[in-house]
Amino acid sequence: MARSISAKHIFKPEFRFGLGGVPLGNEFEMVTDEDADATLQASWDAGVRYFDVSPWYGLGLAERRFGRFLHRQPRDSYLLSTKVGKLLKASPENRSRELFPYAGSPNNVVFDYSADGVKRSIEDSLQRLGVDRIDVVFVHDLSPDNRLLPRPWTEEFAVALKGAFPALSRMRDEGIIKAWGVGVNTPEPILRVIRESDPDVCLLASQYSLVDHDYAVENLFPVAREQGVGFVVGSSLNAGFIVGRPRYNYGDMRWDIPPERIAKRDHLRAVADRFGVDLRTTAMQFSASPDVAVALIVGAHTAEQALANATAMTATVPPAFWDELKRQGLIAAEASVPRVRELA
Repeated sequence: MARSISAKHIFKPEFRFGLGGVPLGNEFEMVTDEDADATLQASWDAGVRYFDVSPWYGLGLAERRFGRFLHRQPRDSYLLSTKVGKLLKASPENRSRELFPYAGSPNNVVFDYSADGVKRSIEDSLQRLGVDRIDVVFVHDLSPDNRLLPRPWTEEFAVALKGAFPALSRMRDEGIIKAWGVGVNTPEPILRVIRESDPDVCLLASQYSLVDHDYAVENLFPVAREQGVGFVVGSSLNAGFIVGRPRYNYGDMRWDIPPERIAKRDHLRAVADRFGVDLRTTAMQFSASPDVAVALIVGAHTAEQALANATAMTATVPPAFWDELKRQGLIAAEASVPRVRELA
């Protein structure tokens, strides 16, 4: 029998849509402090009350920017998640230009999935953010696609299984944090952590979108339902690909876009145009619709993008659009789709 998803009581309706921190860590391009502040303010003014960030994004830059804004807001009025597993250490001899050429960070990254590493990471994040607590913690990039790991991911996972995971469970049980899980780009670590530990919610960084969702529907979601684990979906736009950016997801190969993904995006856009709907809107609402999805996060680096994202979550998409996508086989027959009454 499927268990109820415990994270749903944490992700209340006002926290079901959030701002992701990747762009404000200058992942893809130069973003000024002024534009970052404007993006955060526009998100807040549009009603966004969930914010997801990481030490990794800009090697400290995104956390500092989010913290500068959030420490001025009432702490109980928003939900905050960040990530552990990557400690930052300032050094005159650092690799920041190689890892984040637009961030101007003085830091190197050290991978540490031990219990002590988790505690250190959270303390460091609290100082960069300037807040007194973090609500949700994701163990970051403990995944086979992470080519920066000093050892094979399975060896690092073994460290986390004895270190990071039980430490976070204790913090949750003691009330220091509200929930924890992993935030990764591949499904294997999610399936393993659900089966071998006791997470509450995991971050799907690139595994559930209009153009790529079959594996999640068929394999991830059934296991999550059985174990009562929810998902924060961070992949609705595939790092901007769905709305026309010349990249697909993250990593060194993000510019090498599979031709079949481009073809599918073009096909989806043609159907959306025929129904008079915006592809951004449909992509975001699709990714937010599964019963196991407790929240959706989308990045933005301008106030205009932040407002477009917020607007997309409230726009109405005709049910016939989803019917047509299924009829053409563009989305899985078993995939959840939004219901108009849920979005009104």
